[in-house]
Amino acid sequence: MARVGGRNLGVSGVAGVICAGVIGALLWFSLPMLPVLAEFAGETLRTVLP
Repeated sequence: MARVGGRNLGVSGVAGVICAGVIGALLWFSLPMLPVLAEFAGETLRTVLP
């Protein structure tokens, strides 16, 4: 990673961990929607491709 003047490596590391945690939480909360999405995709394919 390129070093940019005025940036603190410790702060950017903490920010990276927080961002990864937020993305992980969003993925965790979206897991219950996977069966619904799979059913929707299956019904759409059955309708489009007889």
